[in-house]
Amino acid sequence: MKITNSSWFQPPTLLLTGIPGLEDVQIWFSIPLCVMYLIALLGNCTILFIIKTTSILHEPQYIFLSMLAATDVGLSVSTLPTVLNVFLLNHREIEFHSCLTQMFFIHTFSSMESAILLAMAFDRFVAIRNPLHYTVVLTPSRIIRMGLAAVVRGVLLMVPLPILLKRLPFCKGVILSHCYCYHPDIMKLACGPVKVNIIYGLSLVLCSFGVDSVFIVISYILILKTVLGIASGDGQLKALNTCVSHIFTVFIFYVPLIVLALIHRFGTFTSPLLHVTMANLFLFLTPVLNPLVYSLKTKQIRSAVCKVFKDRRNLLK
Repeated sequence: MKITNSSWFQPPTLLLTGIPGLEDVQIWFSIPLCVMYLIALLGNCTILFIIKTTSILHEPQYIFLSMLAATDVGLSVSTLPTVLNVFLLNHREIEFHSCLTQMFFIHTFSSMESAILLAMAFDRFVAIRNPLHYTVVLTPSRIIRMGLAAVVRGVLLMVPLPILLKRLPFCKGVILSHCYCYHPDIMKLACGPVKVNIIYGLSLVLCSFGVDSVFIVISYILILKTVLGIASGDGQLKALNTCVSHIFTVFIFYVPLIVLALIHRFGTFTSPLLHVTMANLFLFLTPVLNPLVYSLKTKQIRSAVCKVFKDRRNLLK
């Protein structure tokens, strides 16, 4: 389909980008991408299955983990079609409204994940600060409300994004910087007044990711203060050890997100390869590593996974 770059209207399609300069060999990159998608989907679905079927894991900590796994599955499914189309089939075109839909889901699931990471930080704070009141504070109904709040906030904050983009004319080309649709990337193609889009984009970043990250830091300051008040060194290490997986997850989620946002805001002269690298890290790092980290680091989940595979093997004998 012929696409003109000088159109002063919404283009029928946009063009996604794989790896600039390596288009002829990028099909080989589809192999590790397929492996990462397989790990992300299989790993997170396994976490969901294990937590659902293992009664001893029906505790607040693991319920929040199941929410995180479900969000990672949603994020992976949202990007799977376009990423594999670009790298495996070299099919770069995406219909304009389909692009806006994908953008909405990517940003919504990202916002939900940020909120769930905040809820998990609160969970660790309560578990260490008031262990005797842990199940009293984090009741099933309260956990459900926190999960619903994450979903509602994500949807309500992200609904205006495609609406604000649809009101704009596009005349700066149709080539996006990534293999999926990302709001700042689409906005750069618009030639109309984007001040409202910029202000709203900045506001939702501050109101979601900014607020969440601040409260996560505050939670860990309070956790550290509580841990330092524990008399024994072994007790301090045991308390901190329960937070390691969550701290790592927070790190691998926020660092690529912040770097990618800074590249889009200030990185006009940065290498296109850097854009692609950070975009893919943002896309894959958390969904792929979360199930591995929690499976390896959390004894209860590791034991439950081993038990399930052992039971399955015994049934096949």
